[in-house]
Amino acid sequence: MQIVVKDVNYVYSAKTPFERHALKGVNRTINEGEFLGIIGHTGSGKSTFIMHLNGLFKLQSGEIDVFDIKLVPDKKNKSDLRRLRGTVGMVFQYPEYQLFEDTVEKDVAFGPKNMGLDDEEVRRRVKRAIELVGLDYEDIKDRAPFELSGGQKRRVAIAGIIAMQPRVLILDEPTAGLDPYGKEQILSLITHLKKECSPTVIVISHDVDEITRFASRIVVFHDGKVMFDLPMNELFRHADEMLAVGLEIPKAVRIAVKLRKRGVSLAGAIVSVHDLLRALVE
Repeated sequence: MQIVVKDVNYVYSAKTPFERHALKGVNRTINEGEFLGIIGHTGSGKSTFIMHLNGLFKLQSGEIDVFDIKLVPDKKNKSDLRRLRGTVGMVFQYPEYQLFEDTVEKDVAFGPKNMGLDDEEVRRRVKRAIELVGLDYEDIKDRAPFELSGGQKRRVAIAGIIAMQPRVLILDEPTAGLDPYGKEQILSLITHLKKECSPTVIVISHDVDEITRFASRIVVFHDGKVMFDLPMNELFRHADEMLAVGLEIPKAVRIAVKLRKRGVSLAGAIVSVHDLLRALVE
């Protein structure tokens, strides 16, 4: 199964003085089971792109097929939209700000209830989702979300998405605002969820060092278009081109580029600090 995006364009505030072309003929295929990273400047089109994948933005032109759920402009099919949002789970930046119920259990149950599931199935999914994100169900289910720590709130918010059992999990800047320990915990959680719940994961991040830790493939957006779409170990062979348009590259890649310019040739693809140390030793 695949997600197939064909010739998608999107214009904000069309035919007004504030018109902005956010997506320009984007074509992309994402295979089931991939761990896809998306990077790019603010305003590059990456967030607009992912919001099309679960129907949050109405398609203006082109076609999108998400595991045989087909979206085309002007098609109004509520059952397809409901299926799509059950298939593609979206975790926004700072998801803890979207908590609103008076207990954790009620908050996590909101999505499954809206899917029309019976009470027993809702309870089963809520318990499993809370445990999947590393929290103790009995300890936390009756607590108010607003009494929790920042890291716990984020896990509860993610549990609310996981409880709908999406096959695709999209996370927009999942570690934003967290301290180093909190970031490490969330990154480990994402890897765990890919294995246990949602086999296809798409992550947007401004932290390129962070995204290279888990993504097998990276899509780079620039000015509404896909600038690169490459396996991670090939992308940073284009470091100079990325730097030329103001995009970040991993710290290890920056060091490797400087060394090469000084005549120090390093073998193999350099992405992480581990890669750099290996190449230096060899």
